Amino acid sequence: MLEDRKIFKRLKKGDRDALCIVYEKYRDSLRTIAGSMLHDTGGAEDVLHDVFVAFAQKARQLKIKGSLRSYLATCVANRVRDEYRRKQARTVQLDHVEPVSSVSDGPDNRIMADEGTQALVRALASIPFEQREVVLLHLKGALTFREIARIQKTTTSTTHGRYRYGLQKLRTLLDGEFTHESR
Repeated sequence: MLEDRKIFKRLKKGDRDALCIVYEKYRDSLRTIAGSMLHDTGGAEDVLHDVFVAFAQKARQLKIKGSLRSYLATCVANRVRDEYRRKQARTVQLDHVEPVSSVSDGPDNRIMADEGTQALVRALASIPFEQREVVLLHLKGALTFREIARIQKTTTSTTHGRYRYGLQKLRTLLDGEFTHESR
């Protein structure tokens, strides 16, 4: 967190290397959040690009109170919500869900091709968007329930409920999938 504050101060002064450092540090986790929420690798790249362009343009005026990671994850979530609203009429077919991965992923990050991960991607695609958003922002984005409630414009208790119900549905779906496979 202290390192992020130093980098952010450099960025506010116009240091382009600082922007590269922030991008390199957070791109994979932010891409994972966007891709898991959108179920579209190309869309995730677009969201990531849009967020960082806006971040770079506004960096000198920004006043970030919390962590830089939380701020960027919030920006990604807001951008994804905008995309989701635009594409809501077009439903994702579960047979066509792509795994989210990066060209820069190392061998240990290639787990996305694994069957268990594919099952998780399918399960995430089948739970309601608001629940999926809370689960991903809390687990992958490291946002607090209060921060997520602010993003979703709801109460913290509603956010807790969405998280709990989302996890329950994921467990049920994944238990069912793995029970069927083991037969």
